Amino acid sequence: MPRLSFTQNLRRHVTCPEMQVAGSTVKDALEHAFADSPRLRSYILDDQGGLHTHVAIMVNGEAIVDRTTLAHPLSEQDEVYVMQALSGG
Repeated sequence: MPRLSFTQNLRRHVTCPEMQVAGSTVKDALEHAFADSPRLRSYILDDQGGLHTHVAIMVNGEAIVDRTTLAHPLSEQDEVYVMQALSGG
């Protein structure tokens, strides 16, 4: 099963430990995480279900291109990382 990980800055605000998830797409994987931690959804997705502009998802070290439907395919060995951009000054 794909492994789903979240950055520490997300884990500070919401319970989202690293987990093995079932699913054939990034969206499927995220839905499993949202089932365990419903508050996580609002940190990751906008009102239309796409990624917030300040969130990036990497699969095996490469950014996904489809930020709207999150239909990027996953295989059993994939590693998915969800990152929230930090800003300030």
